[in-house]
Amino acid sequence: MATRSTFVGMAKACHFGPTVLVVSITFLLAITQLSTAKSFGIASAILCGQLVVGWTNDLLDYPLDKAAGRSKKPLVGETVTRNQIQVGIAIAVTSAILLSFLGPLGVRGGLLHMLGLGSATIYNFWAKSTWFSPVPYAVSFGALPWAVYSVAHKHPPTWLFFDFILVSMSFHFLNVIKDLEWDRTQSVLGLPQRIGKKWSAWTAGLLMLSAAFVALLR
Repeated sequence: MATRSTFVGMAKACHFGPTVLVVSITFLLAITQLSTAKSFGIASAILCGQLVVGWTNDLLDYPLDKAAGRSKKPLVGETVTRNQIQVGIAIAVTSAILLSFLGPLGVRGGLLHMLGLGSATIYNFWAKSTWFSPVPYAVSFGALPWAVYSVAHKHPPTWLFFDFILVSMSFHFLNVIKDLEWDRTQSVLGLPQRIGKKWSAWTAGLLMLSAAFVALLR
């Protein structure tokens, strides 16, 4: 029973929903250009990278989550321990590197994946509390289609590249809104927290409309 509880806790701590979404999008994008086997290999590498990002985020946010009484967070609810998260991160980092460079992504795609993973990690450690909080989203999700298409020795369509950036930044503003006021009290001052709920919602909507416009112009 404890093992099942730990597994569920680790799944929640990696931000299960966004992780599944990113990995699914990666697989669907890859399969338009590559075989099922290669697409699965790429999705596996991206999965490991997403685990690193999610677990690192929860580990770093633990003191703030505890102060806020967010008992649904696995670390605060004590369904997992900090040591388990740290071990998970170490395994996921190693797996992400090996699956990237030894798998279908190869050297070029692997480096692009590392760029995205590094950018997301910088967000967790620093950028999320600065004016530049949307930038890692743009870098990480902008790198993703380039990594996938590089395996097929192609460049991603320009509209697709920009849509990945625009939609990901929109999600950043939307995702922050629900905890925006509490984030402010804890001095987590990314761009959405600085401009407030109203302007964050408007910004998210504008970014989504821009993505739709770019897609229509393709």
